[in-house]
Amino acid sequence: MWTGYQILIFSYLTTEIWMEKQYLSQREVDLEAYFTRNHSILEGARFKRAIFQGRYCRNFGCCEDRDDGCVTEFYEANALCYCDKFCDRENSDCCPDYKSFCHEEKEWDPHTQPWYPEGCFKDGQRYEEGSVIKENCNSCTCSGQQWKCSQHVCLVRPELIEQVNKGDYGWTAQNYSQFWGMTLEDGFKFRLGTLPPSPMLLSMNEMTASLPATTDLPEFFVASYKWPGWTHGPLDQKNCAASWAFSTASVAADRIAIQSKGRYTANLSPQNLISCCAKNRHGCNSGSIDRAWWYLRKRGLVSHACYPLFKDQNATNSGCAMASRSDGRGKRHATKPCPNNIEKSNRIYQCSPPYRVSSSETEIMKEIMQNGPVQAIMKVHEDFFHYKTGIYRHVTSTNKESEKFQKLQTHAVKLTGWGTLRGAQGRKEKFWIAANSWGKSWGENGYFRILRGVNESDIEKLIIAAWGQLTSSDEP
Repeated sequence: MWTGYQILIFSYLTTEIWMEKQYLSQREVDLEAYFTRNHSILEGARFKRAIFQGRYCRNFGCCEDRDDGCVTEFYEANALCYCDKFCDRENSDCCPDYKSFCHEEKEWDPHTQPWYPEGCFKDGQRYEEGSVIKENCNSCTCSGQQWKCSQHVCLVRPELIEQVNKGDYGWTAQNYSQFWGMTLEDGFKFRLGTLPPSPMLLSMNEMTASLPATTDLPEFFVASYKWPGWTHGPLDQKNCAASWAFSTASVAADRIAIQSKGRYTANLSPQNLISCCAKNRHGCNSGSIDRAWWYLRKRGLVSHACYPLFKDQNATNSGCAMASRSDGRGKRHATKPCPNNIEKSNRIYQCSPPYRVSSSETEIMKEIMQNGPVQAIMKVHEDFFHYKTGIYRHVTSTNKESEKFQKLQTHAVKLTGWGTLRGAQGRKEKFWIAANSWGKSWGENGYFRILRGVNESDIEKLIIAAWGQLTSSDEP
């Protein structure tokens, strides 16, 4: 009988061992199936080693902030456990080795750490450790198998473009390639460049046009229609912060052409101002329009054809390549040939002292219609960079970052006309027509329309004009 009990016990133990092996084998099969469904084979191998070695965060890695993807299987509890900072709280769902490894043992142990490929993944592509990629205005570096990215606010913000285009604001926005990759600070710093008006400018007496008060102003007016061939289109300042120079030169050129009745129609050179009117931080590092008008009166400018824009303001020696002298009768003459060898005429053009036009909507209209385009100083908001077409009004944004750059937001443009059209919500709205200096690919062929009569973005706050300084010999 004892022999029979021995045989029975042996059979029982043999069966138990066999079932345990089957169970363990099946657990591995189930585990493999789990990772086949949910993870890569590589991650499955890492996971299984963590199970059998009792290693979780030590194998998976620690995440500094909340990361719902920083998770591995806690097999003993039939649950998931986390290795990110958010798990470190009451009723923790951290992995068993989270505190011991992530809070105390920061160094990796290459002798016990299981091997898996180093690097980072982005959009299905693997990048090596130390790789740097650009995402709009931010740089991301692959470090420790994670992307570490800078946190700049970008000039191009797709969510802002979407907000404008989904709303009924009367204008549409666009993503411009020339602004892609720039930070919001870069946009304000390099694409504008007019210093806030000086106390001297703001204290100037306002002048009114000599037209009768009862003058019938048309509903629609464009300077180029009244003076065809005598006004000048937008140039591109690129990343040279010199709207102070571009707007001044353009208004002066229009005014000289109109006063001379078409005898002198050359566009004037903003580069001449940028390179030669270098006092008080002028050039491509911002400047004041009062200084620009002073230079036009005292020294004068050559044509844009004579002194063209540098292709790269930063790489080119921007020393002044033009000089002039007075003939004693109020007229100045160039003492150097044109920097552009193709153009032979180095004639110097001058203007009278500038004057301030009344901020009254009607007075601005009279001034433009009687004497020609005027210069306006406006405040630029972040949404203005995206303007494509329509009647612009600032769309309130939740981004507080732009408030940091208020001192950089002053911009100088040229007002060339006005009109009335249906705008936001189907209402008839009045607008100014203005020339910008961001090239013809921006806005409406380089121009933009902006609400008229409500001082939108300070567009009517400070209006400046001047007359061409023509001597008797210059008169037609």
